[in-house]
Amino acid sequence: MEMNVDKSMTLRIPKQPFPVEIMIDQKQLENVEYLSYLGSLITDDARGTGKIKHMVITAKAAFNKKNLFTSKMDVDLRKELV
Repeated sequence: MEMNVDKSMTLRIPKQPFPVEIMIDQKQLENVEYLSYLGSLITDDARGTGKIKHMVITAKAAFNKKNLFTSKMDVDLRKELV
């Protein structure tokens, strides 16, 4: 198995005063404050607020894809759904 250095990143613990420096094949891994992994948002502060905001944004995007207001659905039914 080979590691893809370009797609790999590090998430540092907030109590650590300096960024983590991990070098692989003379390339340093990117330090990030948050990352998305298997649909979940993982943050460096380990709180759920970022995950909740991420879920709301994802739900809004999915709702807007349905074209509810431009569909041929009855107007009264659309009002009830909103």
